Amino acid sequence: MAIDWAHFTPWASLAGGLLIGAAAAILVLLNGRIAGVSGIVGGLFRPAAGDAGWRVAFVLGLLIAPVAVAFFGRQPFPRIEAGFATLLVAGLLVGVGTSYGSGCTSGHGVCGLSRLSPRSLVATLAFMLAGMATVYVTRHL
Repeated sequence: MAIDWAHFTPWASLAGGLLIGAAAAILVLLNGRIAGVSGIVGGLFRPAAGDAGWRVAFVLGLLIAPVAVAFFGRQPFPRIEAGFATLLVAGLLVGVGTSYGSGCTSGHGVCGLSRLSPRSLVATLAFMLAGMATVYVTRHL
């Protein structure tokens, strides 16, 4: 296996990871909420009284951040080697998976693992193994 040095970005990846970790820590410390994106977005469809404001702010931050990056610097252009139907099915499967797993990679992988949750460890291992198996099947079989 060879490393693609032209696209190897350890410092940018470290900075991104630190920002995600800091944002998750701030949300749990100041708001007492876990930064699980599927739960935050899902809560917008069944809002409790006084609960929608911080959820809307969180989602707006997710949507505005790439626009800010494009404004202040060069935005990377993602190359997706899949058709619309494949992306639609993949998105639906992710939704089903987060429902069965009671959360997503951000909730389990970032927040749950940092809290040493055994359930999050199992869920994150399942996410990672399913992703590896999907890549292997689609790229090698």
